[in-house]
Amino acid sequence: MAKGKKFQRSDRSRPYLNILDFMVQEKAFLAIVIVGIIMAGIFTGNKTAAMWLGFFFAAYATVANDSIQSLGTFIESNKSKRWWILWLYVGTIFLGVVSFSWFYFDGDVTYQRLLKPDGSSPYPHPESFSFFQIIAPLVLLILTRLKMPVSTTFLILSVFSADTSGITSVVWKSWTGYIMAFILSFLVWYLSYNFIKKYFKSRKFNNSWTIVQWLVSGTLWGVWVMQDGANIAVFLPRSLDAYQFVIFALTIFAGLGLLFYLRGDKIQEVVSEKSRISDIRAATLVDLTYVILLIYKLFISTVPMSTTWVFLGIIGGREIAISLARNKKGKKHRKKAGKMIFKDFSYAMIGLFVSVALAAAANKSIRDQIIDAIF
Repeated sequence: MAKGKKFQRSDRSRPYLNILDFMVQEKAFLAIVIVGIIMAGIFTGNKTAAMWLGFFFAAYATVANDSIQSLGTFIESNKSKRWWILWLYVGTIFLGVVSFSWFYFDGDVTYQRLLKPDGSSPYPHPESFSFFQIIAPLVLLILTRLKMPVSTTFLILSVFSADTSGITSVVWKSWTGYIMAFILSFLVWYLSYNFIKKYFKSRKFNNSWTIVQWLVSGTLWGVWVMQDGANIAVFLPRSLDAYQFVIFALTIFAGLGLLFYLRGDKIQEVVSEKSRISDIRAATLVDLTYVILLIYKLFISTVPMSTTWVFLGIIGGREIAISLARNKKGKKHRKKAGKMIFKDFSYAMIGLFVSVALAAAANKSIRDQIIDAIF
């Protein structure tokens, strides 16, 4: 290195080597997080201010983190399209889905994920918000910035759970979802690999694939909103009036615009690094497998579920299937796939542990139940 030349980190695709490196490169982001934490401390005693502050944090943090599963392949395979066209398409679907829920379920925008038909809720709207409830979305935002695909459902909903049953039921449904997704995706890609390799070999494809992919991606996005919209709405009353609904809908609509403008931001790399996922045909098959599982899980139970875990199962099964089906000699590509899946799953588990820690800090009854279970 020439004398006096300032060191610059040019390869932003590599992980941060240490916390100092992260702090140097992300000064603006960290400043926003610090301001957010200070505001959370100031407004903790003010229910209305704390509610809206937590909602605004959750609105962007949730969509930004979960974009890899619901919109990641759509963004990756439509890089040539103008960002605002993608935004208007996805945003319109969002407005339609939440509007239907708001009208049909008398103000509930979560398709009864938070509010049961009898009016009870495993995630009651708090009389007053704790500091840890407000900063939960900020923790999610930090983990997202570190390119960690953690479960939004665990991280956000856990701090509102009335007791540990609200957490364990979500974990169980999510874990079974991951296993089902992994097995189904593995079978689809392993059994059809030779067919896909033969007919998807050419980079050129029929324009009808674009129409099919937009329809599948739109369906996936709509089902995701039904399943995970609760992660954002949990800060708001379980039944929204017209004024609250307009703020809820337009805030997320605007957040989607920012997300598409940034092309998914850093968490998008979790999708971009996967094998040929930018191919619109491969992206369509991934989304189709994913939406089938989400629809199945959506209708068998109203218990919230980590769609992140299901998506990681879909991607993981695909990567392992492709690595095993390839005729390449050696084990390098298989080891690479294995390391990639282990990394994603490890990050998801880290998110789960952080979620439980936040829930314990925010809720004394959960804290006592965990202590009793350990000792």
